[in-house]
Amino acid sequence: MGNKRRDFIKQSTLAGMGMFTADWTDGLFAPSPRKTLPFMKNDFEKNQLGKYGPWAKSLFLDGIPDSSFRKNEFNDIESWRIMASGKVKERMGYLGLEEKPKVKVHQVHHFDGLICEEISYQLPYGNPTKAVVLKPENASGKLPAVLGLHCHGGNKFLGLEKICKVSHRLPDYVDEHHQQYYEGKAWANELAKRGYVVMVHDAFAFGSRRVMLEDVTENRRRGIIDFDMGKRENINAYNSWASDHEHIMAKSLFSAGISWPAVYLAEDQVALDILAARADVDPERLGCAGLSGGGLRTVMLGGLDDRIACAISVGFMTTWADFLLHKSHTHTWMTYIPMLPRELDFPEIFALRAPNPTMVLNDIEDNLFTLEEMKRADEIISSIFKKAGASDKYRCTFHPGPHKFDLAMQQEAFEWFDNWLK
Repeated sequence: MGNKRRDFIKQSTLAGMGMFTADWTDGLFAPSPRKTLPFMKNDFEKNQLGKYGPWAKSLFLDGIPDSSFRKNEFNDIESWRIMASGKVKERMGYLGLEEKPKVKVHQVHHFDGLICEEISYQLPYGNPTKAVVLKPENASGKLPAVLGLHCHGGNKFLGLEKICKVSHRLPDYVDEHHQQYYEGKAWANELAKRGYVVMVHDAFAFGSRRVMLEDVTENRRRGIIDFDMGKRENINAYNSWASDHEHIMAKSLFSAGISWPAVYLAEDQVALDILAARADVDPERLGCAGLSGGGLRTVMLGGLDDRIACAISVGFMTTWADFLLHKSHTHTWMTYIPMLPRELDFPEIFALRAPNPTMVLNDIEDNLFTLEEMKRADEIISSIFKKAGASDKYRCTFHPGPHKFDLAMQQEAFEWFDNWLK
Protein backbone atom coordinates (compact mmCIF):
# COMPACT_ATOMS: atom_id res chain seq x y z
CA MET A 1 0.00 0.00 0.00
CA GLY A 2 1.44 3.40 -0.97
CA ASN A 3 2.21 6.11 1.54
CA LYS A 4 -0.60 8.36 0.24
CA ARG A 5 -3.10 5.50 0.63
CA ARG A 6 -1.96 4.83 4.22
CA ASP A 7 -2.19 8.52 5.11
CA PHE A 8 -5.72 8.74 3.69
CA ILE A 9 -6.89 5.72 5.74
CA LYS A 10 -5.33 7.14 8.92
CA GLN A 11 -6.94 10.54 8.41
CA SER A 12 -10.35 9.07 7.51
CA THR A 13 -10.35 6.77 10.54
CA LEU A 14 -9.39 9.52 12.95
CA ALA A 15 -11.94 11.86 11.43
CA GLY A 16 -14.65 9.28 12.09
CA MET A 17 -13.49 9.22 15.71
CA GLY A 18 -13.83 13.00 15.93
CA MET A 19 -10.03 13.41 16.10
CA PHE A 20 -9.06 14.45 12.55
CA THR A 21 -6.53 17.31 12.59
CA ALA A 22 -3.93 18.63 10.20
CA ASP A 23 -1.29 16.74 12.18
CA TRP A 24 -3.01 13.49 13.10
CA THR A 25 -0.43 12.47 15.72
CA ASP A 26 -0.99 15.74 17.61
CA GLY A 27 -4.76 15.16 17.39
CA LEU A 28 -4.38 11.70 18.93
CA PHE A 29 -1.90 12.32 21.72
CA ALA A 30 -2.01 16.07 22.37
CA PRO A 31 -5.62 17.36 22.68
CA SER A 32 -6.03 20.87 21.45
CA PRO A 33 -6.79 23.59 24.00
CA ARG A 34 -10.44 23.73 25.03
CA LYS A 35 -12.65 25.66 27.40
CA THR A 36 -12.73 24.21 30.92
CA LEU A 37 -16.31 23.64 32.04
CA PRO A 38 -17.29 24.32 35.67
CA PHE A 39 -17.74 20.63 36.49
CA MET A 40 -14.22 19.84 35.14
CA LYS A 41 -12.33 22.09 37.56
CA ASN A 42 -10.01 20.45 40.05
CA ASP A 43 -10.97 22.86 42.85
CA PHE A 44 -14.61 21.70 43.02
CA GLU A 45 -16.50 21.46 46.30
CA LYS A 46 -16.45 17.91 47.60
CA ASN A 47 -19.82 16.16 47.54
CA GLN A 48 -21.33 12.69 47.79
CA LEU A 49 -20.80 11.97 44.07
CA GLY A 50 -17.24 13.28 43.83
CA LYS A 51 -16.39 14.83 40.46
CA TYR A 52 -19.63 13.52 39.00
CA GLY A 53 -21.66 15.80 41.30
CA PRO A 54 -20.93 19.16 39.61
CA TRP A 55 -21.47 17.56 36.20
CA ALA A 56 -24.88 16.17 37.21
CA LYS A 57 -25.89 19.49 38.74
CA SER A 58 -24.90 21.34 35.57
CA LEU A 59 -27.39 19.35 33.47
CA PHE A 60 -30.62 20.92 34.75
CA LEU A 61 -30.10 22.49 38.19
CA ASP A 62 -27.88 25.48 37.50
CA GLY A 63 -30.64 27.55 35.94
CA ILE A 64 -34.35 28.13 36.46
CA PRO A 65 -36.35 24.98 35.59
CA ASP A 66 -38.54 25.01 32.50
CA SER A 67 -41.92 25.22 34.28
CA SER A 68 -40.92 27.54 37.12
CA PHE A 69 -43.17 30.53 37.85
CA ARG A 70 -39.93 32.47 38.29
CA LYS A 71 -39.48 32.50 34.52
CA ASN A 72 -40.52 35.70 32.76
CA GLU A 73 -43.03 33.99 30.47
CA PHE A 74 -45.25 33.02 33.41
CA ASN A 75 -47.33 35.78 34.98
CA ASP A 76 -50.81 34.39 35.65
CA ILE A 77 -50.61 32.32 38.83
CA GLU A 78 -53.76 30.27 38.20
CA SER A 79 -52.86 29.16 34.68
CA TRP A 80 -49.34 28.37 35.87
CA ARG A 81 -50.66 26.24 38.73
CA ILE A 82 -52.79 24.19 36.36
CA MET A 83 -49.93 23.66 33.94
CA ALA A 84 -47.24 22.92 36.53
CA SER A 85 -49.47 20.67 38.65
CA GLY A 86 -50.12 18.61 35.55
CA LYS A 87 -46.38 18.26 35.01
CA VAL A 88 -45.84 17.02 38.57
CA LYS A 89 -48.68 14.50 38.36
CA GLU A 90 -47.45 13.25 35.00
CA ARG A 91 -43.90 12.76 36.26
CA MET A 92 -44.96 10.99 39.47
CA GLY A 93 -47.42 8.67 37.71
CA TYR A 94 -50.47 10.13 39.46
CA LEU A 95 -52.67 7.36 40.78
CA GLY A 96 -55.90 8.98 41.93
CA LEU A 97 -58.38 6.78 43.79
CA GLU A 98 -61.84 7.71 42.56
CA GLU A 99 -63.89 5.18 44.51
CA LYS A 100 -64.39 6.39 48.07
CA PRO A 101 -64.16 3.69 50.74
CA LYS A 102 -66.76 3.00 53.40
CA VAL A 103 -65.64 4.11 56.85
CA LYS A 104 -65.98 1.69 59.75
CA VAL A 105 -66.16 3.19 63.25
CA HIS A 106 -64.57 0.86 65.81
CA GLN A 107 -64.70 2.93 68.97
CA VAL A 108 -65.70 6.38 70.22
CA HIS A 109 -64.54 7.51 73.63
CA HIS A 110 -63.50 10.58 75.61
CA PHE A 111 -59.87 11.24 76.44
CA ASP A 112 -58.10 14.33 77.78
CA GLY A 113 -60.90 16.72 76.82
CA LEU A 114 -61.33 15.23 73.35
CA ILE A 115 -63.72 12.93 71.58
CA CYS A 116 -61.63 10.19 69.99
CA GLU A 117 -62.97 8.14 67.09
CA GLU A 118 -60.99 5.10 66.03
CA ILE A 119 -61.91 4.21 62.45
CA SER A 120 -60.71 2.19 59.49
CA TYR A 121 -61.42 1.94 55.77
CA GLN A 122 -60.43 -0.42 52.97
CA LEU A 123 -58.55 0.90 49.95
CA PRO A 124 -58.48 -1.17 46.72
CA TYR A 125 -55.18 -2.76 47.83
CA GLY A 126 -53.42 -3.76 51.01
CA ASN A 127 -54.68 -4.08 54.56
CA PRO A 128 -57.37 -1.72 55.93
CA THR A 129 -56.16 1.75 56.86
CA LYS A 130 -56.50 2.67 60.53
CA ALA A 131 -57.16 6.28 61.47
CA VAL A 132 -58.08 8.43 64.45
CA VAL A 133 -60.32 11.50 64.44
CA LEU A 134 -60.03 13.96 67.33
CA LYS A 135 -62.18 16.96 68.29
CA PRO A 136 -63.03 18.95 71.45
CA GLU A 137 -65.66 17.39 73.73
CA ASN A 138 -67.92 20.43 73.77
CA ALA A 139 -67.57 21.37 70.10
CA SER A 140 -70.63 22.11 68.01
CA GLY A 141 -71.32 23.06 64.41
CA LYS A 142 -68.85 22.79 61.57
CA LEU A 143 -65.23 23.18 62.65
CA PRO A 144 -62.02 23.86 60.76
CA ALA A 145 -60.15 20.61 60.18
CA VAL A 146 -56.54 19.51 59.75
CA LEU A 147 -55.16 16.31 58.29
CA GLY A 148 -52.22 15.40 60.51
CA LEU A 149 -49.51 13.64 58.48
CA HIS A 150 -47.23 11.48 60.61
CA CYS A 151 -43.47 11.31 60.16
CA HIS A 152 -41.15 8.58 58.94
CA GLY A 153 -38.69 8.49 61.83
CA GLY A 154 -37.12 5.23 60.68
CA ASN A 155 -40.09 3.39 62.19
CA LYS A 156 -42.56 1.70 59.87
CA PHE A 157 -44.11 -0.42 62.58
CA LEU A 158 -45.70 2.76 63.93
CA GLY A 159 -47.97 5.09 62.01
CA LEU A 160 -50.60 7.43 63.44
CA GLU A 161 -49.39 6.82 67.04
CA LYS A 162 -46.38 8.99 66.25
CA ILE A 163 -48.42 12.20 66.51
CA CYS A 164 -51.64 11.34 68.37
CA LYS A 165 -52.78 9.31 71.34
CA VAL A 166 -56.10 7.99 72.61
CA SER A 167 -54.93 6.76 76.01
CA HIS A 168 -52.43 7.61 78.74
CA ARG A 169 -51.10 4.04 78.52
CA LEU A 170 -48.46 4.36 75.84
CA PRO A 171 -45.85 1.72 74.98
CA ASP A 172 -42.38 2.96 75.86
CA TYR A 173 -41.31 3.09 72.20
CA VAL A 174 -44.22 5.42 71.38
CA ASP A 175 -43.38 7.71 74.29
CA GLU A 176 -39.74 7.73 73.19
CA HIS A 177 -40.80 8.84 69.72
CA HIS A 178 -42.91 11.70 71.14
CA GLN A 179 -39.99 12.79 73.32
CA GLN A 180 -37.42 12.68 70.51
CA TYR A 181 -39.34 14.59 67.86
CA TYR A 182 -42.22 16.45 69.53
CA GLU A 183 -40.92 17.45 72.98
CA GLY A 184 -43.17 14.86 74.58
CA LYS A 185 -46.44 15.97 72.99
CA ALA A 186 -48.87 14.28 70.63
CA TRP A 187 -49.30 17.40 68.52
CA ALA A 188 -52.50 16.24 66.80
CA ASN A 189 -54.20 16.15 70.21
CA GLU A 190 -52.88 19.58 71.14
CA LEU A 191 -54.18 21.11 67.91
CA ALA A 192 -57.60 19.48 68.32
CA LYS A 193 -57.94 21.05 71.76
CA ARG A 194 -57.78 24.48 70.10
CA GLY A 195 -61.06 23.84 68.28
CA TYR A 196 -60.19 21.65 65.30
CA VAL A 197 -61.23 18.30 63.95
CA VAL A 198 -57.92 16.52 63.41
CA MET A 199 -57.62 13.26 61.51
CA VAL A 200 -54.48 11.12 61.47
CA HIS A 201 -54.19 7.98 59.32
CA ASP A 202 -51.54 5.37 58.70
CA ALA A 203 -49.54 6.19 55.57
CA PHE A 204 -48.66 3.69 52.87
CA ALA A 205 -46.11 1.18 54.27
CA PHE A 206 -46.56 2.33 57.89
CA GLY A 207 -48.56 0.98 60.82
CA SER A 208 -51.64 -0.86 59.63
CA ARG A 209 -50.48 -0.25 56.05
CA ARG A 210 -47.01 -1.72 56.52
CA VAL A 211 -45.67 -4.60 54.47
CA MET A 212 -46.20 -7.73 56.56
CA LEU A 213 -43.13 -9.96 56.74
CA GLU A 214 -45.27 -13.06 56.52
CA ASP A 215 -46.64 -11.81 53.17
CA VAL A 216 -43.28 -11.62 51.40
CA THR A 217 -41.29 -14.55 50.04
CA GLU A 218 -39.18 -16.34 52.61
CA ASN A 219 -35.91 -15.47 50.89
CA ARG A 220 -36.70 -11.75 51.38
CA ARG A 221 -37.33 -11.98 55.14
CA ARG A 222 -33.66 -11.81 56.12
CA GLY A 223 -33.99 -14.86 58.34
CA ILE A 224 -36.81 -13.44 60.50
CA ILE A 225 -39.20 -16.20 61.55
CA ASP A 226 -40.89 -14.70 64.63
CA PHE A 227 -43.66 -12.29 63.58
CA ASP A 228 -44.96 -11.52 67.10
CA MET A 229 -44.98 -7.71 67.20
CA GLY A 230 -45.71 -7.75 70.91
CA LYS A 231 -41.98 -8.11 71.47
CA ARG A 232 -39.77 -5.01 71.38
CA GLU A 233 -36.89 -6.92 69.79
CA ASN A 234 -39.16 -8.06 66.98
CA ILE A 235 -40.34 -4.49 66.36
CA ASN A 236 -36.71 -3.38 66.12
CA ALA A 237 -35.94 -6.25 63.75
CA TYR A 238 -38.95 -5.35 61.61
CA ASN A 239 -37.95 -1.68 61.38
CA SER A 240 -34.44 -2.66 60.35
CA TRP A 241 -35.85 -5.00 57.69
CA ALA A 242 -38.33 -2.35 56.47
CA SER A 243 -35.54 0.17 56.08
CA ASP A 244 -33.58 -2.20 53.85
CA HIS A 245 -36.76 -3.14 51.95
CA GLU A 246 -37.45 0.47 50.99
CA HIS A 247 -35.33 0.45 47.84
CA ILE A 248 -37.10 -2.73 46.71
CA MET A 249 -40.49 -1.10 47.18
CA ALA A 250 -39.41 2.04 45.31
CA LYS A 251 -37.92 0.15 42.36
CA SER A 252 -40.97 -2.09 42.18
CA LEU A 253 -43.29 0.93 42.13
CA PHE A 254 -41.23 2.43 39.31
CA SER A 255 -41.62 -0.87 37.50
CA ALA A 256 -45.39 -0.54 37.91
CA GLY A 257 -45.32 2.88 36.26
CA ILE A 258 -45.84 4.92 39.45
CA SER A 259 -43.74 6.35 42.25
CA TRP A 260 -43.86 6.44 46.04
CA PRO A 261 -45.01 10.11 46.08
CA ALA A 262 -47.90 9.14 43.79
CA VAL A 263 -49.11 6.49 46.24
CA TYR A 264 -48.68 8.85 49.19
CA LEU A 265 -50.67 11.55 47.45
CA ALA A 266 -53.48 9.21 46.41
CA GLU A 267 -53.92 7.78 49.90
CA ASP A 268 -53.66 11.16 51.61
CA GLN A 269 -56.31 12.50 49.25
CA VAL A 270 -58.65 9.67 50.24
CA ALA A 271 -58.10 10.57 53.89
CA LEU A 272 -58.87 14.19 53.01
CA ASP A 273 -62.07 13.04 51.28
CA ILE A 274 -63.15 11.31 54.48
CA LEU A 275 -62.30 14.30 56.66
CA ALA A 276 -63.97 16.84 54.36
CA ALA A 277 -67.19 14.78 54.16
CA ARG A 278 -67.76 14.74 57.91
CA ALA A 279 -70.83 16.57 59.20
CA ASP A 280 -68.74 18.35 61.85
CA VAL A 281 -66.18 19.71 59.34
CA ASP A 282 -66.25 22.88 57.28
CA PRO A 283 -64.82 21.73 53.90
CA GLU A 284 -63.79 25.30 53.10
CA ARG A 285 -61.42 25.38 56.08
CA LEU A 286 -59.10 22.41 55.61
CA GLY A 287 -55.42 22.26 56.48
CA CYS A 288 -52.59 19.75 56.59
CA ALA A 289 -49.28 19.59 58.42
CA GLY A 290 -46.48 17.23 59.29
CA LEU A 291 -42.85 16.83 60.29
CA SER A 292 -40.17 15.16 58.16
CA GLY A 293 -41.90 12.45 56.11
CA GLY A 294 -45.11 14.21 57.10
CA GLY A 295 -43.57 17.44 55.85
CA LEU A 296 -42.83 15.75 52.54
CA ARG A 297 -46.43 14.57 52.32
CA THR A 298 -47.56 18.11 53.16
CA VAL A 299 -45.51 19.44 50.24
CA MET A 300 -47.24 17.00 47.89
CA LEU A 301 -50.79 17.21 49.24
CA GLY A 302 -50.65 20.93 49.96
CA GLY A 303 -49.12 21.67 46.58
CA LEU A 304 -51.40 19.47 44.48
CA ASP A 305 -54.82 19.48 46.18
CA ASP A 306 -56.73 22.76 45.96
CA ARG A 307 -58.93 21.83 48.92
CA ILE A 308 -56.09 22.50 51.34
CA ALA A 309 -56.64 26.08 52.47
CA CYS A 310 -53.59 26.22 54.73
CA ALA A 311 -50.51 23.97 54.80
CA ILE A 312 -47.48 23.74 57.10
CA SER A 313 -44.40 21.69 56.19
CA VAL A 314 -42.03 21.10 59.11
CA GLY A 315 -38.49 19.82 58.74
CA PHE A 316 -38.69 19.03 55.05
CA MET A 317 -37.69 21.81 52.73
CA THR A 318 -34.61 22.10 50.53
CA THR A 319 -33.62 21.97 46.85
CA TRP A 320 -32.97 19.17 44.38
CA ALA A 321 -29.34 20.30 44.32
CA ASP A 322 -29.09 19.61 48.05
CA PHE A 323 -30.40 16.07 47.56
CA LEU A 324 -28.10 15.57 44.56
CA LEU A 325 -24.85 16.82 46.04
CA HIS A 326 -25.18 16.35 49.78
CA LYS A 327 -28.24 14.78 51.32
CA SER A 328 -29.94 12.05 49.28
CA HIS A 329 -28.20 9.52 51.54
CA THR A 330 -30.12 10.89 54.54
CA HIS A 331 -33.52 10.52 52.87
CA THR A 332 -35.90 7.80 51.88
CA TRP A 333 -36.93 6.69 48.42
CA MET A 334 -40.29 8.34 49.15
CA THR A 335 -39.00 11.75 48.06
CA TYR A 336 -38.11 11.37 44.41
CA ILE A 337 -40.10 11.98 41.24
CA PRO A 338 -38.24 10.97 38.07
CA MET A 339 -37.20 13.84 35.80
CA LEU A 340 -39.26 16.45 37.69
CA PRO A 341 -36.12 18.54 38.44
CA ARG A 342 -36.15 19.50 34.73
CA GLU A 343 -39.58 21.13 35.30
CA LEU A 344 -39.59 22.42 38.89
CA ASP A 345 -37.23 22.68 41.82
CA PHE A 346 -38.38 20.81 44.93
CA PRO A 347 -39.71 23.87 46.83
CA GLU A 348 -41.75 24.85 43.78
CA ILE A 349 -43.97 21.82 44.34
CA PHE A 350 -45.11 23.43 47.60
CA ALA A 351 -45.24 26.85 45.94
CA LEU A 352 -47.97 25.50 43.65
CA ARG A 353 -50.18 26.54 46.59
CA ALA A 354 -49.62 30.22 45.90
CA PRO A 355 -51.42 32.43 46.74
CA ASN A 356 -52.90 30.27 49.56
CA PRO A 357 -51.51 30.39 53.14
CA THR A 358 -48.30 28.39 53.38
CA MET A 359 -45.73 27.92 56.14
CA VAL A 360 -42.33 26.25 56.30
CA LEU A 361 -40.63 25.57 59.63
CA ASN A 362 -36.95 24.59 59.60
CA ASP A 363 -34.40 23.51 62.20
CA ILE A 364 -31.05 25.24 61.90
CA GLU A 365 -29.03 22.17 62.96
CA ASP A 366 -31.13 19.71 60.94
CA ASN A 367 -28.62 17.20 59.57
CA LEU A 368 -31.05 16.04 56.88
CA PHE A 369 -30.40 19.22 54.87
CA THR A 370 -27.73 21.86 54.41
CA LEU A 371 -28.61 25.23 55.90
CA GLU A 372 -27.55 26.99 52.70
CA GLU A 373 -30.05 25.05 50.59
CA MET A 374 -32.84 25.38 53.16
CA LYS A 375 -32.36 29.14 52.85
CA ARG A 376 -32.26 28.86 49.07
CA ALA A 377 -35.57 26.99 49.14
CA ASP A 378 -37.05 29.79 51.23
CA GLU A 379 -35.88 32.34 48.65
CA ILE A 380 -37.50 30.36 45.84
CA ILE A 381 -40.89 30.04 47.54
CA SER A 382 -40.78 33.63 48.73
CA SER A 383 -40.09 34.91 45.21
CA ILE A 384 -43.06 32.97 43.82
CA PHE A 385 -45.46 34.27 46.46
CA LYS A 386 -44.15 37.79 45.89
CA LYS A 387 -44.69 37.51 42.14
CA ALA A 388 -48.19 36.17 42.84
CA GLY A 389 -48.90 39.24 44.99
CA ALA A 390 -49.28 37.12 48.13
CA SER A 391 -46.18 37.73 50.24
CA ASP A 392 -48.34 37.95 53.35
CA LYS A 393 -49.57 34.38 52.78
CA TYR A 394 -46.11 32.81 53.11
CA ARG A 395 -43.92 32.49 56.17
CA CYS A 396 -40.68 30.60 56.75
CA THR A 397 -38.81 30.53 60.05
CA PHE A 398 -35.64 28.85 61.28
CA HIS A 399 -35.58 27.41 64.79
CA PRO A 400 -32.51 26.36 66.81
CA GLY A 401 -31.80 22.68 67.26
CA PRO A 402 -31.85 19.40 65.33
CA HIS A 403 -34.60 17.70 63.29
CA LYS A 404 -37.82 18.11 65.33
CA PHE A 405 -41.21 19.77 65.76
CA ASP A 406 -40.85 21.07 69.31
CA LEU A 407 -43.28 23.08 71.43
CA ALA A 408 -42.12 26.48 70.15
CA MET A 409 -42.57 25.32 66.56
CA GLN A 410 -45.93 23.76 67.36
CA GLN A 411 -47.10 27.04 68.88
CA GLU A 412 -46.09 28.97 65.77
CA ALA A 413 -47.80 26.43 63.52
CA PHE A 414 -51.01 26.42 65.56
CA GLU A 415 -51.19 30.22 65.50
CA TRP A 416 -50.77 30.16 61.71
CA PHE A 417 -53.69 27.75 61.44
CA ASP A 418 -55.74 29.95 63.79
CA ASN A 419 -54.97 32.98 61.65
CA TRP A 420 -56.11 31.42 58.37
CA LEU A 421 -58.63 28.70 59.25
CA LYS A 422 -60.64 30.24 62.07
